[in-house]
Amino acid sequence: MARDYEEKLKRLLAEAESMLPKSIFNELVEELGKASDLTPEEKYRVVEEVIRGYISSMAQPGEPVGTVAAQSIGEPGTQMTLRTFHFAGLMEFDVTLGLPRLIEIVDAKREPSTPLMEVYLDEAHRYDEKKAKEVARRLEYTTVEKVMSSLEYSLGDRVFRLRLDPEMLEDKAVTPEKVISVIEESGIGSVSQDPEDPLVLKIEVSEKTIPEESLFDYKIYKDLESKIKKLYIKGVKNINRASIRVLEESVVEDKKVREYMIVTEGSNLAEVLKVEGVDRTRTTTNNIFEIAEVLGIEAARTAIIEEISKVLKESGLDVDIRHSMLVADIMTWNGVVRQIGRLGVSGEKPSVLARAAFEVTVKQFYEAAIRGEEESLRGVTEAIIAGIPPKVGTGLVVMTISPIHRRVEG
Repeated sequence: MARDYEEKLKRLLAEAESMLPKSIFNELVEELGKASDLTPEEKYRVVEEVIRGYISSMAQPGEPVGTVAAQSIGEPGTQMTLRTFHFAGLMEFDVTLGLPRLIEIVDAKREPSTPLMEVYLDEAHRYDEKKAKEVARRLEYTTVEKVMSSLEYSLGDRVFRLRLDPEMLEDKAVTPEKVISVIEESGIGSVSQDPEDPLVLKIEVSEKTIPEESLFDYKIYKDLESKIKKLYIKGVKNINRASIRVLEESVVEDKKVREYMIVTEGSNLAEVLKVEGVDRTRTTTNNIFEIAEVLGIEAARTAIIEEISKVLKESGLDVDIRHSMLVADIMTWNGVVRQIGRLGVSGEKPSVLARAAFEVTVKQFYEAAIRGEEESLRGVTEAIIAGIPPKVGTGLVVMTISPIHRRVEG
């Protein structure tokens, strides 16, 4: 009996190789090789089930997959809560959710309304909270304004008094000496510490920065105040805040082991991947265009699928991932990220009627007439407008009758 199923299994695997995608077939063979506790009959049933599952996942000939995908995402989308924000992580981060985020994704907005990064750490940093905090400090964009408590000056006087905040200095791992060097390198003037209070910096502004004739010009003083506050100390541009989160907790040799990650407010994928301690293979952002520019269009396609699926899942909606995959495919198939709208997918349809049915009808007809475009009525939209059966489903079938000529001999 076992020998019979071994022969059957070989024949079935030979058939499966021609039916299944190569990656799925190779994974199936690999898993069967590992499953030493299964009998030949059980392995045969497993292969049967894989083939059956693959066939049932395929679309039938003539099925309007685009329309089904649009309905499958659009209809549950109307059930989404219109909650735009929620708080994530240890620090309060605003995150766009629900329908606003879904619209952001399919409209291919170059900058998300709430850019966010999930920064995973490498082996040397992920299990130590102090080391994770060091990476967070390297990431967070720090200016003089973030480490100071006050900045005082008087019109007619070239001396500015900058008071540093000791708690913020410690939190950002910045020393007064570092602040002094940053201000002096900017060319504003010379800096010295108050002998009585090392946290008070005395900035003597040069005559070049505030000329003699401008000593009572309020606007120049305000501009200089703004310039001092914005001076860059450390960190990655656009990363406004970085918060450490516990990714998961496990027990190893009777000891609790925690893995840490960092969530950032703001996004700069290209620069973050260069920071020491960052795991480049897992770190990601919710900015689709950054992913496309840094990692390529295939990565952007995957990001669109994951972002759409995450939005639907967070709203408690169960939508087959194949619909999200089709949306991602049509947004990225030509090598760039395009929106599903008048300026993207819908606006680039070859059919004049299909474009006109979507938006700006008169303009579409006018421009098509100038270019002398022809309408073939091959798509669903234009076929419905013209009142003819669309070429989907049973509309694909064309039935003809040929008269049979019989020769009668008599």
